[in-house]
Amino acid sequence: MTEPTCHTVTITLLLEQSDDESIWRQAAAEKIGVEPSLITEIRLKKHSIDARRAQIKVQLRLDVAVNGKLHLEPECNPSYPKIPSGAKRLVIVGMGPAGMFAALRAIELGWKPIILERGKDAIARRFDLAPILREGRVIEDSNYCFGEGGAGTYSDGKLYTRATKRGPVRKVYETFVEHGAPSRILIDSHPHIGSNLLPNVVRAMRETILASGAEVHFEKRVTGLIRSSNGEKMIGVSTKEGQEFIGVAVLLATGHSARDIYHLLERERVRMEQKPFAVGVRIEHPQPLIDSIQYSYKRTACRHPMLPAASYSLATKIRDRGVHSFCMCPGGFVVPSATESDEVVVNGMSLARRDSPFANSGFVVSIEPEDTEDLRREHGVLAGVAFQKEMERVASRAGGGKQKAPSQRMRDFLKKRDSADLPDSSYFPGLTPAPIHALLPKGVGDLMQEGLRHFGKSMNGYVTQDANLIGFETRTSSPVRIPRDPQLLEHPEVEGLYPCGEGAGFAGGIVSAALDGIRCAEAIASKSSEVSRLRVNLG
Repeated sequence: MTEPTCHTVTITLLLEQSDDESIWRQAAAEKIGVEPSLITEIRLKKHSIDARRAQIKVQLRLDVAVNGKLHLEPECNPSYPKIPSGAKRLVIVGMGPAGMFAALRAIELGWKPIILERGKDAIARRFDLAPILREGRVIEDSNYCFGEGGAGTYSDGKLYTRATKRGPVRKVYETFVEHGAPSRILIDSHPHIGSNLLPNVVRAMRETILASGAEVHFEKRVTGLIRSSNGEKMIGVSTKEGQEFIGVAVLLATGHSARDIYHLLERERVRMEQKPFAVGVRIEHPQPLIDSIQYSYKRTACRHPMLPAASYSLATKIRDRGVHSFCMCPGGFVVPSATESDEVVVNGMSLARRDSPFANSGFVVSIEPEDTEDLRREHGVLAGVAFQKEMERVASRAGGGKQKAPSQRMRDFLKKRDSADLPDSSYFPGLTPAPIHALLPKGVGDLMQEGLRHFGKSMNGYVTQDANLIGFETRTSSPVRIPRDPQLLEHPEVEGLYPCGEGAGFAGGIVSAALDGIRCAEAIASKSSEVSRLRVNLG
């Protein structure tokens, strides 16, 4: 009799076969070299679509048991300890993924997180999106960027990351599933939750944090930093209302759009650095066009029901500058992501079903610190922020106000001619025909035009008059880095201050921000433990 064994195998099937478990069993048996009847259990671990050829295939990674059982998967039920009485307090500024995952890890380590969020809870925040969509009025502390869950809550919830060496990516996915995200994210090669599901997920995470004994304070905009009596250590923050929150350390996880925090740090003489970032536009195509290109069928045909809305990723280098697509949203919407009323900023999002008739993606060019040299004399280290802001004001003026965005047909952009009209769009506040090629900063438009021509060759049909270029995409990442010690993760000159996540320049998406939050919480706890041991030894 064959001994009980467990195996992990990868099989490739035709699309039409990929949901048939009997075919999985047959293919897995051939890989292992046993009779199919000896396979007693199969578990799907990873699912990815290979559409590189006309005949679409699906690759599956399976755990397979022969004459036995697979190990039990841990149940996705959140279980965090109660915070002990007298626990050390950690002040966390910002309740995006970096702040939330830092809080959860701090709880596991026996600390008491005190989270301050300038915006509202995720459900209340939803109602504050209506004014920007319908009236073109920005509520400055509650919008697509600010509020519980951070910018990702209402801009898609894409979880794909290349940051697999930064920490426990699987643990991040499992934490989302523990709190109500679809279990499918554990197996999809490009996992995605969707802006309609994420609010309930982050709400459940908040409830876990509160149930452990931590604190969460909404509508608390931080306006001051509190140092120890000798001025050497950061021990807390103060808010616009004059409240003070004190702890052992301050974890700063405010996201890339909290520009007032950069100004606060500048006033407090906390060192920051310029870093590269990227700016450009949102490109919006009809989704059936992208489907037909990526799945190699005629545009008039219907997408196979087993296929998701197609996505793409494009990148090139032109004169040593990166030109690439960013945050691609198949079956998605272009949304207004301004944080002040005098600017227009666009971003993309999708619902879980990804069933919008449009596909959109950021299309951006890298900006180096030397590109903002003329702004540095007035704005110093915040020259990149000033660069972004000027683009956003240009977009607002060209759009005509009320969050209408300037837009141009793709071929008109390439030929540097005005668009007499525009294709239909998902952008709810509305579009205004405008010469995007002339509105972009000097040099950026030329690089984008060369990039588009390059992408048109690698993705036949991508360059089309049916696509809109919508201005401007400026919040791809922070133009500022708040430095920190590479091991301690603490600011090198300000003890007790831990810059974290996208706003500090150390992450680029939901998962990488979450991982950075986990690392920072562990670094804070580790240093505190070492200091305690040192005091005991000295005593």
